[in-house]
Amino acid sequence: MKLLHFADLHLGVENYGSLNPSTGLSTRVDDFLHAFDTIIDTAISEDVDAVLFAGDAFKNRDPSPTLQRMFARRIRRLAEAQIPTVLLTGNHDLPSIMARATAIDIYQALGIPNIHIARNIGQMNITTRSGPLQIVTLPWVPRNAVLTHEALRNLPADEQLLKFSEAISAGVSQRAGELDPDLPAVLLGHFSLEGAKLGSEQSIMLGAEVVLTPAEISVDAFTYVALGHIHGHQRVGIKPPVVYAGSIERVDFGEARETKGFVMVDIDRGDDGRWEARPTFRPLPTRPFLSLEVEAANGSLMEKIEQLIKRRSADIEGAIVRMIVKIASEREDEIRVDEIRRWLLNAGAGWVAYVRRDVDAQSRPRVDINDEDALIPEKMLERWLLERDIPTELRERIKAAGLDLIQADRASSTE
Repeated sequence: MKLLHFADLHLGVENYGSLNPSTGLSTRVDDFLHAFDTIIDTAISEDVDAVLFAGDAFKNRDPSPTLQRMFARRIRRLAEAQIPTVLLTGNHDLPSIMARATAIDIYQALGIPNIHIARNIGQMNITTRSGPLQIVTLPWVPRNAVLTHEALRNLPADEQLLKFSEAISAGVSQRAGELDPDLPAVLLGHFSLEGAKLGSEQSIMLGAEVVLTPAEISVDAFTYVALGHIHGHQRVGIKPPVVYAGSIERVDFGEARETKGFVMVDIDRGDDGRWEARPTFRPLPTRPFLSLEVEAANGSLMEKIEQLIKRRSADIEGAIVRMIVKIASEREDEIRVDEIRRWLLNAGAGWVAYVRRDVDAQSRPRVDINDEDALIPEKMLERWLLERDIPTELRERIKAAGLDLIQADRASSTE
């Protein structure tokens, strides 16, 4: 049996791109679609038995109709090829109110053959060309979906997390106990697992996030554990293989050194008669993110920058580039940003993210806060962001996450 496992598509990311007039969307969307197409082509050309998507189809929970159409066209290709496909919901897919539909729920409502949607902890048996496959699904579970009882909401945060993980563990354990040991079984999940190396997606999380242990997800009951949520591909467990596929394209400079791709999984019976999985990571040809740094010394600073760009022209070609110039405050006027941008674009840069002066002895402006603003969480979040030297794209992600948390807290307090 051959499976294709991928995750964290995040269709709709538009950082560092220009407008594509034919679609009205950022050219960065084209990068993500190109990677997505490679995955779909591989699944069809290599005649896989099933495709397992481990969550986060879109950048956010309200994708545009254009993005939904682009996603649907590719999912339809899998359906027409009669490849069973399981789409799991991730944290970026879920609406703020659980009763509302996600962008991928439409496939279940339409009853499209071979397309299965997993929004809850559950278990499904799918028929593949190579026989039956058991799948236990563990999508992203928001805390307010579990901690609905008033007594639980009033517990300290650490005890809430404990109760939350216990509830998830009980749900997975129940489904794992119902599995047929004579058939291969996969756990398809979207969460953070103990022992995994966190990347930029988790480093900006505001507030506590539950981290499950292998025992809590009954890992020994499965032939393979297919995970999403953490963007860096990695293997957390050996037997059975516990694997994060990673995201299929780079989102920001925090992922510049991560190789993006998907996982092909071959499942066969071992010498002892038990099912064994052999995962193989397949890299994707993604757009590089390149950071260039120059430190001012003696001589002409602009000449030094120009020479660096010429030396690195092969790396710059097609890349998303940022330039950081470390300089003393008295030489700051020597930097001609527009000229540096032009040099980078002439060298073939796909996009110039920014040219930043890293000036010695920087001082942050003090931001006064009045008593009225101190009572408004949105304004306090904005003030907090203003006092920190954070790249624009990261600032917007932190702000969006913070506003979601504020909204969720208000919703829970009115229940």
